[in-house]
Amino acid sequence: MTFSDSGKFLCNICGTECDRPPEGISREGASCPVCHSSTRVRAVIALLSEEMLGIPMTLTDFPVLKGIRGIGMSDSDELAEKLAQKLDYTNTFYHQAPRFDAMHPDPNDFGRYDFILTSEVMEHVPQPVEQAFVNLFHLLKPDGLLIMTTPYTLGGKTKEHFPELHNFTLASLGEKTVLVNRRRDGSIEVFEDLVFHGGPGSTVEMRVFTEESLRDNLQRAGFSSVRVALEDVPEFGVEHAENWSLPIVARKGTFHPPVAELAREYRKLRHLAAHLENHIAELEGDYQRYVAHHEASHIEATRELAARHEWGSALDRELSARTEWALSLEHQIEVLRRRLAASEAEQARLKARRWFGLGTRYSK
Repeated sequence: MTFSDSGKFLCNICGTECDRPPEGISREGASCPVCHSSTRVRAVIALLSEEMLGIPMTLTDFPVLKGIRGIGMSDSDELAEKLAQKLDYTNTFYHQAPRFDAMHPDPNDFGRYDFILTSEVMEHVPQPVEQAFVNLFHLLKPDGLLIMTTPYTLGGKTKEHFPELHNFTLASLGEKTVLVNRRRDGSIEVFEDLVFHGGPGSTVEMRVFTEESLRDNLQRAGFSSVRVALEDVPEFGVEHAENWSLPIVARKGTFHPPVAELAREYRKLRHLAAHLENHIAELEGDYQRYVAHHEASHIEATRELAARHEWGSALDRELSARTEWALSLEHQIEVLRRRLAASEAEQARLKARRWFGLGTRYSK
């Protein structure tokens, strides 16, 4: 029986067996009760596993491959910690250390990373966002890959909320937060009814992509192939309710895991497996000896119990015989007592008659 058949799924972030909600699994809902992962995050890790290792694996089962270097953009602490345990991985932020600005990366980092994870970030990057895609391309090694999610629609072109964005800031206007922008021509414009993801501040939504525009941006940046991950992975609770805003993998080249490191990890796991097999054999031997010892003890105890039972039965028979003898003796004693009492009564009667006869002679 598979997890989907049983109404459960395995969280590929923390390895927890989770109940599948009867209403289905949403894109953003925290459907794992332990690490609170969403379908979106689990889909990203499912893609990473497929691209790097060629098979679906939970993050907890990843081999330790510190030769693979990656960078993340605003991951959750749980995800970043587990990735860092397995890979040479650094999580970054736009507003705090370690900082990373996709629009202004350090050129010394170009060609440094095997993979980049960016989930729900590119819609917040200021214009021109095309430059951010180019920078991500340059940050990757020749065979690197980009795995990303961002909200997008299916038709048309990217809708920029602030098409003339140049020098801007967020400001409070009464109870509202507004965006104030100075255009390149010096004119001022104010935008209300902003859309924020997760709260005010740097999370203001700058645009809504379309699938076509995302493909175009990635291909123009230099990526050799772009694939939208349409497939569900029910085993890991990845079930796409919509056919938009799906995870995307963009390859700079064909990713090849470091063979030597994989071989070392395989050898280490084989040694561990051999050690565990020996340990299991020792435990099985101990168990068999334990069973044999207790079986012998059980047989001896059974014999002892049978002997005691026989002794008890013999004692019971002896007691029954003695009881019967005692009852017979008591009956004989009672008969003798009666005979003795009768004899004594007869003697007393004869004695009385004798005395009575003598008294009669004297009276005459």
